[in-house]
Amino acid sequence: MELREILEKLAKGDISVRIAEQELKLFSIEYVEKNLAKIDPLRELRSGIPEVILGQGKELKDLYKIIVVTVSKKGFAVVSKLSPDYMDKLCKKLEKEKLTIEKGINTLLVTSKSHRFPKKSGKVGILCAGTSDIKIAEEAKIMAEVMGCETMVEYDVGIAGIHRTLKAVGNMIHSRVHILIVVAGMEGALGSLVSSITDIPVIGVPTSIGYGFGSNGIAALASMLQTCSMGMTVVNIDNGIGAGAFAAIVANKMSTRS
Repeated sequence: MELREILEKLAKGDISVRIAEQELKLFSIEYVEKNLAKIDPLRELRSGIPEVILGQGKELKDLYKIIVVTVSKKGFAVVSKLSPDYMDKLCKKLEKEKLTIEKGINTLLVTSKSHRFPKKSGKVGILCAGTSDIKIAEEAKIMAEVMGCETMVEYDVGIAGIHRTLKAVGNMIHSRVHILIVVAGMEGALGSLVSSITDIPVIGVPTSIGYGFGSNGIAALASMLQTCSMGMTVVNIDNGIGAGAFAAIVANKMSTRS
């Protein structure tokens, strides 16, 4: 139904307020220019997960327009997979709009001065195997925080120094996180190890860090998918955003039942 039709049916009593609300949530789309982009500002109301702008493949001028319109409608915008060059140029342009900017290595969180994110009680722990994997871990961190979770991080705790891993897992258990995100490239073994020594559910995120046979994340993905530790599920290569979103949903649900 079109917007006017929804309102007319509600006014006539042909549909209930509940049905009208559902239809309006499905209907809501904000246009950026004519065919540049269609923003879905009510996605978070429908699914609990906010819309994320993929920076990869977009022209800088188009990306800037999409971000500005998104912030004006929602109060914030999350942008993923930005190149260092785009990150610097976008930040300079957005600072002129008097917006608040939080930078990850390749992820950007832009908010209006007045916007406040809702605080929920979910706790998400994020373990990162190596320094090269941090940019994907930061995607997950920003996404989980946007969805109201508290995050705890332990970086550079890969299995090459197993004592680092055990200490990091111990810290997460002590912090009583509801779910763990484990980010690892190379052979991706960290996820299997972590899920084998704790009862906390684990989301494995293989990264494209690696070289030679099985490079670009293929070996890490295959290893995580082949895990014999049944406490871990796996997302796609470099999908920190997806891991952060799913972890936040689980953590926030679990926190309300604990």
